[in-house]
Amino acid sequence: MTLTGLVGTVCMFPLRAIIAASVALGIHPNVLTLIGVLVNVAAAYALAVDRFLLAGVMMIVANIFDFIDGKVAHLTNTVSRFGAFWDSTLDRFSDIALFLGLIYLYADMRRTDYVMVAALAMMFSIMTSYTRARAESLIDKCKVGFMERPERIVLFMIGAFTDRMAGVLWVILILSIIAVINRIHFTYLVLGGRPVPAGTTTVSKVIWRALFWRDERTTIPYDLWVIAILAFVWLTPPDWLGDPTAAGLGLWAWVR
Repeated sequence: MTLTGLVGTVCMFPLRAIIAASVALGIHPNVLTLIGVLVNVAAAYALAVDRFLLAGVMMIVANIFDFIDGKVAHLTNTVSRFGAFWDSTLDRFSDIALFLGLIYLYADMRRTDYVMVAALAMMFSIMTSYTRARAESLIDKCKVGFMERPERIVLFMIGAFTDRMAGVLWVILILSIIAVINRIHFTYLVLGGRPVPAGTTTVSKVIWRALFWRDERTTIPYDLWVIAILAFVWLTPPDWLGDPTAAGLGLWAWVR
């Protein structure tokens, strides 16, 4: 079992109980989706007022609802096309709310640089979802790129709990830009009947595989990406990134 697969298996134990309780109480999955987005909006407010730990806890709660709504829909035979639309639309509200919370915080700190980093990360995160949705109206599948919504949400939680939000934002921004570019390129290739670049040398093969990321979660390559990202977020000193929330904390900012 992979590292991410083990984490997922462990997390499923309490989630199964929550799913069973939701089914027993007869809670409609669309209501669960709405509760999730409302809690995420509350988490965004906590980010805006620099209450990162509280925001992290709220994000966990919000994404429990976001995860179980589809499971409850299947178990209660209430799956519908509107439910899928509702879930996807409210996901965008949740994503934007979290970014807006950080934008407000950095604006209040007079940190124009991180206002722009957060704004650009928000823009490319939304475009990551949009390019896939638009592409799949033209081709069968466009699941290209590593930084999708589950990865963004987990990174937000990590940033909140570790006070390493600057590193998280840079990771989200850079990998989201790559994902958007790759989805546009991938769609262009598929529509034109052209092959996806694979490379001829070992180095080029690794590069193209990383760029046109199509490995599923809970695989060894996915675990390696996760480890590399976590190492960057945790090991890069906040001062190197000009982290606004770490300003003036000196050695304590690095040790914690």
